[in-house]
Amino acid sequence: MKYCYTAAAFSALLGFVQAESTCCTALRDAGLTHILYEGDAEYTTRTESYWSVSAQLHPTCIVQPLSTDEVSTVVKTLVSGTNCSFAVRSGGHTTWAGSNNIDNGVTLDLGLMNTTVYDKVNNLVKFQPGNRWGMVYAELEKYGVTVAGGRASTVGVAGFLTGGGNTFFTAQRGFACDQVQNFEVVLASGEVINANATSNSDLFLTLKGGSSNFGIVTRFDMQTFTQGDLWGGVRVHSKNKTQAHIDAYTAWVDNVVNYPEGSSIIFWSYLPDVKDVVIIAAYEDTAGNESPAGFDKFMAIEAMSDTMRKASHKNLTDELEQAAGYRDIWFTMTFANNPKIFSHIVEAHQTMVDEWSANESSDFITQAMFQAIPTVFSKHSVERGGNVLGLDRETKNGIMLLFNIAVKGDADTEARARQKLRATTDELHEFAKKEGGLIEWQFLNYADSYQDPLGSYGADNVAKIRAAANKYDPKGVFQTRAPGGFKIGKVPVALKKRDEL
Repeated sequence: MKYCYTAAAFSALLGFVQAESTCCTALRDAGLTHILYEGDAEYTTRTESYWSVSAQLHPTCIVQPLSTDEVSTVVKTLVSGTNCSFAVRSGGHTTWAGSNNIDNGVTLDLGLMNTTVYDKVNNLVKFQPGNRWGMVYAELEKYGVTVAGGRASTVGVAGFLTGGGNTFFTAQRGFACDQVQNFEVVLASGEVINANATSNSDLFLTLKGGSSNFGIVTRFDMQTFTQGDLWGGVRVHSKNKTQAHIDAYTAWVDNVVNYPEGSSIIFWSYLPDVKDVVIIAAYEDTAGNESPAGFDKFMAIEAMSDTMRKASHKNLTDELEQAAGYRDIWFTMTFANNPKIFSHIVEAHQTMVDEWSANESSDFITQAMFQAIPTVFSKHSVERGGNVLGLDRETKNGIMLLFNIAVKGDADTEARARQKLRATTDELHEFAKKEGGLIEWQFLNYADSYQDPLGSYGADNVAKIRAAANKYDPKGVFQTRAPGGFKIGKVPVALKKRDEL
């Protein structure tokens, strides 16, 4: 009996693998020329180019379309096939397994679709989803303009924009998604449509934060603006400067509305080369003002190193890239601008570092990263037509946390790190809630697979996302055939409105 069960299971698995292989053959028969298989050198290169090792899965094949028409052909071919599951990759920066890659399926890799065209007449830049932000900035700097995009140059554009996108310019312009004027989208039917304020406006709204629930974006048309050098850089401090930074940062959060040209990210990080936790702070003045008064409290704190300077947008984003080649586990939460909660998080981070280093021998990096989320951010979003992030519900300034651990080693090491991080962050969530400072909002770009950022947008926005997904993908292809990322189908239908809780 045991043998029969094993044989049946093997037969089912074989049928699944054969179906997936058939899907790759169908793509070739449809005229697609850039298809990579395991054993091909470029297949290995593309697989290993995912930023997080956790996301380096093994699809049956990787298809690399060269145009919107080819994306349409890929989608129509896969949807018409039997059991053709697929994933969609832009920059490959999302950390967790299955978010942008797939085992035993087809990965639709947009990396070869990476053109950037500046439209000076309309103050727009039109770029494809295979771009990374550094590529976009490099092209725009030829014309003395830029866009409000990612703060690390190697991050891909597509997931960043459809997840919201926080930038150096959010206090002046709203989130990155608010700068998009038009999305070109391939639907599950293969139809190519444009979504903007006047055409398919419901899809336009929900793509601004609604992620991969509707189709594949093949071009972004984004507003540009004149930009010279910024003043910015990174300062590194001993962890004995913790209280000074907490005091300065909580004061900063409430002053963002008065100094919208400023941007500040601060994090406590364990670095293997130092074998200790240090404080790393990145500052940018987007107007290019040197040593502006808005940063005085930060600049008064003694630093071990300092790279503050006048530099281009791209140059500053080159500086903020994180190390690749680790298994990365991320978690996010948002809390009120409360120094007690802030201090507790820093202490919990130190405890996690101490416990992990005492019991594990592998190389690791941690971060407890803090970013201001003041109400002025969503004010600008509303002025630009709105999005589905749901931050316009908030009436008090908040702080967003990215808490992460990156480990070397095997999948078992990653599993232990995930368990440790989740236990720590669950406690942080409860502490903030007990203190009356938990803001029930999660930033999708930073969320882990077990979190529910879409649900945190609130019942009204969930309803808008669900309605758009049902309208533009009535067969649920991007809920089932392309299961990666955060899916609206997994958000409870009976989600309550905040005033009902």
